[in-house]
Amino acid sequence: MSRRTKGSALLMQRSLLVMALLVFLAPILWLIMTAYEPSRAIQSVPPTLRFTPSLANFASIASNFDLPRLTLSSMVISAGSTMLSLLLGIPCGYALARTRMRSAILLAYAFLAIRGVPTVVTLIPFYLFMRQLHLLGSWWAVILMNATLSTAFVAWMMYTAFRAIPREVEDAAIVDGCSAFGAFWRVALPLARTSVAAAALLCMMFAWNDYLNPAFLTRAETRPLSVALLTAFGGNTTSGWGTLGAMAHLSTIPIVLAGLLLNRYLTAGLTRGIH
Repeated sequence: MSRRTKGSALLMQRSLLVMALLVFLAPILWLIMTAYEPSRAIQSVPPTLRFTPSLANFASIASNFDLPRLTLSSMVISAGSTMLSLLLGIPCGYALARTRMRSAILLAYAFLAIRGVPTVVTLIPFYLFMRQLHLLGSWWAVILMNATLSTAFVAWMMYTAFRAIPREVEDAAIVDGCSAFGAFWRVALPLARTSVAAAALLCMMFAWNDYLNPAFLTRAETRPLSVALLTAFGGNTTSGWGTLGAMAHLSTIPIVLAGLLLNRYLTAGLTRGIH
């Protein structure tokens, strides 16, 4: 291939990459612009990119919403769902990876299929169940609902991660005096830490961005940011779009920062043990 042909191919690749980035980043750019645009500029026809940034939408959010309480609810629900999912899913994935049952792989993919079940299918039975337990309206109702779905995903993900670790490594630890639990805790789990971090990040993202479960299972005092987003919209008005953009702006910052901090673990964890 000549140098000119290589240059043309590289230019084509980068042009396609820029076009793809523009398509995926356009909603985010619109969200950021809307949060800082004055009300008159939001629905101007034709749309304009020239405006003086304003914090009026953020001031409106701060005066009309209890942001510390909403943020606390999102953090409690996300952290609780993630911790419970890891606590149940990691041992389950390890047991599946180390069992000699031929149907272990079928069970692992059955767990993955559970995560694909639409949330609305299980919402009504779970709503009635939580009402019987007098947990309706509490953070626990959403945490348990999210953990039910995310635990299955963690079990499948950790199954593939532990399968990639040679069994001989744990056998050597047992010969050196470790118990079976010690071989899991001190050898297998540290070797699978990237997959644990990736599973934790994904569970946190599932719980943080979830709208349907907290909308049905919480009350006004326990609602997270994701439910407050729709309340912030308040109708197809210029102020509604502005407050929606500002609330969405605030609600996405924590999870985006977490994603950036754990990005290297996410990539390594998702590709580990794939077979």
